[in-house]
Amino acid sequence: MAWNVFKFCTALRALGSIMILVVVGIIGFTYYAVVVVNYGPALLVGGFGSFVAVLVLALFHFLLAMLLWSYFSVVVTDPGGVPPGWRPELDIEKSDPSQPGNSEASQSLAVADPLSHGVRYCRKCNQYKPPRCHHCSVCGRCILKMDHHCVWVVNCVGAMNYKYFLLFLFFTFLETTLVAVSLLHVFLVFFTDGDTEIDTTISPGTLAVTFVAFVLNLAFALSILGFLIMHLMLVARNTTTIEAYEKKTTPNWRFDLGRKENFKQVFGTDKRYWFVPAYTEDDMKRMPALRGVEFPTSSDSEPLHPL
Repeated sequence: MAWNVFKFCTALRALGSIMILVVVGIIGFTYYAVVVVNYGPALLVGGFGSFVAVLVLALFHFLLAMLLWSYFSVVVTDPGGVPPGWRPELDIEKSDPSQPGNSEASQSLAVADPLSHGVRYCRKCNQYKPPRCHHCSVCGRCILKMDHHCVWVVNCVGAMNYKYFLLFLFFTFLETTLVAVSLLHVFLVFFTDGDTEIDTTISPGTLAVTFVAFVLNLAFALSILGFLIMHLMLVARNTTTIEAYEKKTTPNWRFDLGRKENFKQVFGTDKRYWFVPAYTEDDMKRMPALRGVEFPTSSDSEPLHPL
């Protein structure tokens, strides 16, 4: 008897809920190390030290606010689902019976190749699906332009929240880099001879908290940098992690509109909103066409929103 491994994927939802607490816990510990233990008290010292503390704390809180805004935007935003009853523009009723989707037998064959111009049908959702749409075994539904399911955000990363995910990576990298740099001078105390003046001004408890916070944030900064570079390369080619993994992209990738247009498909057309986890009203109206996924229009010619 064959085991269906994917039926156990739903257990990742519970893991994801725990991971949100882990993220909040890491942020809380870092906040304690930077603000409460190190730079908060430095505000009372006066002189140049207080000036540096003000700069560090101001930048730290700004990046933290943007990080949390981006993170919870990924968590709560629907990545984009296929509207109920959606059908491709092809008139299936009048098309050749041999085409996919014209019979029970053909519907059982899901055409998963995004390069295929034929009708694609999801056997699990029992409905048609647009190009670049994939079924998520964790969410239990088809996701538009699915990139991957991320347990850290308890959500799929797809057409409607991919920008928020990238901004979360971007601001997390900046925040963790700032923390690592700002705590470096305290971290170096571990490697002093023990009789320097700086050793007498820092308590063992401060050293321990700072050491853990420095190592933790440095590790996140380095790992997220590689992840961020990978996704920026995917954006430049207008592809997804799934498509890159399946090696569906080609030199003549039909969704590649050029780096500038590819970037706009993810971040929107208004430059003022590129680094903000939000879209303009015009960009929202153009979704999901902005993502390269066309849907039928309603009677008043407004595009149907998939959310």
